[in-house]
Amino acid sequence: MIIKDIMSSPVYIIAPDENIARARKLMLKHGIGRLVIMEGGRPIGIVTKKDISRRLDQTEPQWRRRPIDNIPIKIVMTEGIIPIYPEASPKQAAEIMIENNVSGLPVLRGEKKELIGIVTKWDLIRFFSEQDISLRVKDLNFNPAVVVHRHHTISHIIYELERNSADRAVVLEDNNKPVGIITHSNLALTELLDSRGELPGKDVKMVRKRSHGGEKRFRYIREVPLVAEDIMSTPLITIGREDLAVDAAGIMVRERINGIPVVDDRVLGLLSGDHIIRAIMSMEG
Repeated sequence: MIIKDIMSSPVYIIAPDENIARARKLMLKHGIGRLVIMEGGRPIGIVTKKDISRRLDQTEPQWRRRPIDNIPIKIVMTEGIIPIYPEASPKQAAEIMIENNVSGLPVLRGEKKELIGIVTKWDLIRFFSEQDISLRVKDLNFNPAVVVHRHHTISHIIYELERNSADRAVVLEDNNKPVGIITHSNLALTELLDSRGELPGKDVKMVRKRSHGGEKRFRYIREVPLVAEDIMSTPLITIGREDLAVDAAGIMVRERINGIPVVDDRVLGLLSGDHIIRAIMSMEG
């Protein structure tokens, strides 16, 4: 099997001067995680959900003053592309992704380098899920999970993801029970900037004690930051360390998730798409 057999097509594109809101709408409409930036009929970069979410908590004045509709994609995009050709193998694609720390490779055809598709980690994970391989989850050396409490703020979550170079965080209840997960999709595709260009909050009604007649009296409304439980994805999908790796890949494809907490009576770690990609690198052929 070669890349042209597993790549995604058509490729969704955007111009560098279009804004982040437009990019978000395209991602939501088509259920995709990246767009190719085209200028003058040629690809010049890629923007992903991660590119959007990791920039939204920066403190530069331009981010605090400009609503998301006014921020052009060229500010957050990753410049340059790493292409692959239709006749390459999935193993070669996996090696290029891991070596360059990218999650998508535009597929170019012929001397004119025509953009005909894109191969993503999703495409490779789907390819792996269809293989007859006896590897188990425990054989893939999954990583420790980044964990946050359900009441941690968005700013704290972004900080933890950046500090640990992670794509997702498992949300814990007070008893350390995992109850949800937060990914760059939750962050990038949530309305994270308000009309002032700042991270949003929510209004909380503060209630006085009941009056003598038993009537509740609302004292005032207080604005507090959004927290993990406001944006996390639930119910949480998990997998066991003894389960087959191909089954884990199948869950990722079916549920459109790029990481699964490995759990027994506690969170043991996180199996990500990168672990599947690395498994493809070790395949023969």
